[in-house]
Amino acid sequence: MNTKGDKSKDGESSHAKKKSRRPKYSRFSQQELPACKPILSPGWVVSIFISIGVIFIPIGFASLLASERVVEMRFHYDHDCIPAKYKDDMIAFIQSNVTNKNCTRRLPVTTKMKSPIYVYYQLERYYQNHRRYVKSRSDSQLRSVSSEDSTDNCAPESFATNGQVIVPCGLVAWSLFNDTYKFSVKNRSLGVNKKDITWKSDREKKFSSDVYPKNFQSGGLIGGARLNSSIPLSQQEDLIVWMRTAALPSFRKLYGKIEEDLEAHDEITIEIQNNYNTYSFNGRKSLILSTAGWIGGKNDLLGIAYLTVGGMCLFFAICFILMYVIKPRPLGDTSYLSWNRSASGGQFNF
Repeated sequence: MNTKGDKSKDGESSHAKKKSRRPKYSRFSQQELPACKPILSPGWVVSIFISIGVIFIPIGFASLLASERVVEMRFHYDHDCIPAKYKDDMIAFIQSNVTNKNCTRRLPVTTKMKSPIYVYYQLERYYQNHRRYVKSRSDSQLRSVSSEDSTDNCAPESFATNGQVIVPCGLVAWSLFNDTYKFSVKNRSLGVNKKDITWKSDREKKFSSDVYPKNFQSGGLIGGARLNSSIPLSQQEDLIVWMRTAALPSFRKLYGKIEEDLEAHDEITIEIQNNYNTYSFNGRKSLILSTAGWIGGKNDLLGIAYLTVGGMCLFFAICFILMYVIKPRPLGDTSYLSWNRSASGGQFNF
């Protein structure tokens, strides 16, 4: 038997198979296509940093100026609206069905506020981003009548005490904020417009005009606000605002808009219905009245961020200029590369 010949043939065939597996040569696979390889010279680097600084710093000042022009008034009422005899047991006060939850306070206007004046409620230490809380809802139920029985993720608020499906189900809808506010100035009532306080995409895509509340707040647990069963979910804008859960434990949500100007030295009378239970978890509640500018509400963070980035870019530009003037070196000098330096301290020179 010619075993050597067979082995050589097997070796040649295996070598041919290995050779056939090689990818076909192309300039793309070998990365030989023409490419743009800009060289960042000191002049280019300094120019880029100066340009960023010159652009960002004016934007930062404009943002801060716009934020300063926004008039905002905040009023913490969670403790102020508790009667003196319930100060030591606020949970009993808020959970009682017989205690009077009405609270009237006066808030002076220090600066003229031009309409629209946005009314927000702010909650603190409220974790709407908790995993189990966020999952306790049914988006398909909110979008379509045919999916009203879809309550797989809604426990423990899936079914009412009579066994029927709750619409909208889940803990997010069940915990709907239910404090109410009424405003008046000089014995004249200020109307609060609750129309168009939500995203248009939410009203048209996420909440159906054919789905109506059913058996809401009829479960075994006492929840927040109730919904009008004759109004479709797409028009229940307080619910839509609440269902867009917040990412942080301190957040504010839009309650409505006052479409009248308020003059300086006016005094707003606020009638608060203090219903929402934030006392069980040591949360806080605030009422906020705010105007808006081209940048939105009052927020100095954006302006400070622009000023910080712009200032740092100008600082680095000055540092690079000083380094180039004091200790210049030729552009593209390969002697500064680590593998071209002389060996020292037991290191090898490649």
